[in-house]
Amino acid sequence: MSRLPTALWIGATLSGLFLIAALISLVWVPHAVDGVSIATRMQPPSATHVLGTDQLGRDMLSMLMVGAQTSIAVAVIAVGIGVALGVPLGLAAAANRGGLLDEVIMRGNDLIFAFPSLVIAILITARYGPSATNAILAIGIFNIPVFARVARGAALPLWTLDYILAARTAGKGKLRISAEHVLPNITNLLIVQATIQFSLGILAEAALSYVGLGAQPPIPSWGRMLAEAQTMIYTHPMLAVLPGLAIVMMVLGLNLMGDGLRDLLDPRLRRDRT
Repeated sequence: MSRLPTALWIGATLSGLFLIAALISLVWVPHAVDGVSIATRMQPPSATHVLGTDQLGRDMLSMLMVGAQTSIAVAVIAVGIGVALGVPLGLAAAANRGGLLDEVIMRGNDLIFAFPSLVIAILITARYGPSATNAILAIGIFNIPVFARVARGAALPLWTLDYILAARTAGKGKLRISAEHVLPNITNLLIVQATIQFSLGILAEAALSYVGLGAQPPIPSWGRMLAEAQTMIYTHPMLAVLPGLAIVMMVLGLNLMGDGLRDLLDPRLRRDRT
């Protein structure tokens, strides 16, 4: 009898813990994250501050909880942008394989791939200034060609199958066939890809915040927490270890969940589970 892959439930557990922390931080945190208290700076873990305080006297646990909220929100919206725009483009390219539309879409994807999300963020912030919104836009733009290529690659073989030919013979247009017959059969692959891109979105948000292009103070961000702690890495290493560990565990959880979903949803990759 089959059961859920081990990687799936381990990854879902790790990711779920951070998601719960982010949701709780929407309504409650142990201490305010926008206040500065020099009198309580650099305190070790205690009953009042479970994970201690940073160089400005802010509670580390509260900062990590709200930082999870920031990272998850940026990644979710950025992946949503990639799915909403990339999947229709990929389906359209597959439906018009070898045509002008296919060529335009794929060459446009190549153009975006030539600029990593960090470069796109620099270009955007040079015009509009650094912010979480601009980080979302940069990561989302980079996700569009990813989902377009995945959708196109998965859809192309389907257009040669008998049931697609039957639908075309029945008079259905390419748009209707893509929506009714192609998309449902590639959804599993898109779900797995979305999980992978979500973990990459967490890393991208942390990287952008680390260099000052992401969420701006007083909004906490794991990447900016790392940047602020780098000058105290030898005297107070936990200031860097805690946000770094949060990033590692979140990304690890999402990657494990992606691997588990791949094994669960793709019969060709499903392993024997006893």
